[in-house]
Amino acid sequence: MSQETIHAAQAAAGRVSEPEQLDEDRDQLHEECGVFGVWAPKRDVARLTYFGLRALQHRGQESAGIAVGDGGTVMVRKDLGLCGQVFSDADLSTLTGQLAVGHVRYGTAGAKSWEAAQPHLSTINEVIIALAHNGTLVNTDELRRQLIELGVPFLSNSDSEVATKLIGYFTQRTGHLREGIRKTMELVRGGYAMTLINESSLYAFRDPHGIRPLVLGKLVDGGLDQADLKAAAKLPSLEESTEAKEPVPEVTTAGGWVVASETCALDIVGAEYVRDIRPGEILRINDEGLVSEQGVPAAEKSANCIFEQVYFARPDSIMNGKSVYACRYDMGRMLAIESPVNADMVIGVPDSGMPPAEGFAHESGIRYGEGLIKNRYVARTFIEPTQELRAMGVRMKLNPLKDNIEGKRIVVIDDSIVRGTTMVQLVKMLRGAGAKEIHVRINSPEVIWPCFYGIDTDVQQQLISANKTVDEICEFIGADSLAFLSVEGLLKCMPEGGYCDACFTGVYPVAIPDSFGRDKFMEGYKPRNLTKPMRFADDAIVEKDKDKSWEENHPEA
Repeated sequence: MSQETIHAAQAAAGRVSEPEQLDEDRDQLHEECGVFGVWAPKRDVARLTYFGLRALQHRGQESAGIAVGDGGTVMVRKDLGLCGQVFSDADLSTLTGQLAVGHVRYGTAGAKSWEAAQPHLSTINEVIIALAHNGTLVNTDELRRQLIELGVPFLSNSDSEVATKLIGYFTQRTGHLREGIRKTMELVRGGYAMTLINESSLYAFRDPHGIRPLVLGKLVDGGLDQADLKAAAKLPSLEESTEAKEPVPEVTTAGGWVVASETCALDIVGAEYVRDIRPGEILRINDEGLVSEQGVPAAEKSANCIFEQVYFARPDSIMNGKSVYACRYDMGRMLAIESPVNADMVIGVPDSGMPPAEGFAHESGIRYGEGLIKNRYVARTFIEPTQELRAMGVRMKLNPLKDNIEGKRIVVIDDSIVRGTTMVQLVKMLRGAGAKEIHVRINSPEVIWPCFYGIDTDVQQQLISANKTVDEICEFIGADSLAFLSVEGLLKCMPEGGYCDACFTGVYPVAIPDSFGRDKFMEGYKPRNLTKPMRFADDAIVEKDKDKSWEENHPEA
């Protein structure tokens, strides 16, 4: 019996369960997932994937999984927990093959289960695939219903499983996995970066707006193959059609190839960054070579998630040609220009608040110092999350350095304020340690609107900036002053490209169907100091014919 079958049986019997967790980071926005994929016949792909996932652990701590293809079948190992808890050396030794995909997941409340862990398997007839997904699809309710009517089984309520089963269904119908992916990309809406394997090929593909990140890297044996790197980096021909056809392989697969959510995962496995996977692109890698084609047309304007640079991504990753560290440093400099203050020392809230604190200190001339020490060995605690325990969770994770801050006017830099509860505790701790004044500066704009594309966001009522003015928030957290970076200032710190800033502006690149639960996020929300409602970008795809099945909308399937 396969591990997936065993776990499914245990779940059905009520043997796989997890208590609700106390997440001391709950006052932060959270990325849903990190994905990794590798094709390297001469390498230990399971261990490469394991180390790649360790580099992406910051993107998800709920569960981890690896699927390996050996030319004949696909094997999966996944479970709840961190990578080091899920995989033993013996586990990795059983996952042998030439290609693999991996996944780390951050689950929202109520969605913690083994069945929701990834990679997801689809085994429709002879079609066996494993998929890892970062992001959120906003129109899967109707797609799930139609698949169920066709007899396709589901183990979870995950949108990622819908995508997996949809690809499997269309692959079985058309006889080609590439066609299954392409037809699925035509149907699904939202933000996604996906890696997928069958027994012999690795695929990577991205939503047409490029909301969620995905990069390509080259594994080399004995030195860089410059011809391959140049060929892999070239733009696809503008004359290429999205019609079904067999693309010509671009490059060889000597050494191997890697795809990942961030470049930091390429670094840890010794892969050379080649380029980003382009919006709407499908990459296929197997023993015939690396093939690129446009699965669906790219949107007129890209919409990379701007919170990657603000908070989610590791500072040593490169995004859109600029290091995340440099972006955050520049945010701090811009914040000092926009919201100066007289103070004695600038401190950052570890970890993402440190680079902007350095930038603020550089621009303002105020001394930079350490004021908060982070306990890096505090795991997320699975206990009933009362408010008292939430406060204790903050104290367990961060402790003020009294000798550095006593008697000083302190500027505290953090990446964002979501609910405000963490900052309340931090200000209290700093006051208790003797800070004379506390001036809070946030290196992003106010988070007013929810995210529907792959970020864990509370309802509008719990987003403090949606319900209070800056002065009211300042009073709530107990600071002497508070300021946020402007949207315009943030964009000046970013590399060239299009960005999704809907959480700040309310302008969404992809239309959100009512069936997705949009009203739940807006429940009880009365915009304060806002003259424009939630709205969609000019090129957002608005769903039509929603009562028709995909067979009616896509008769060629």
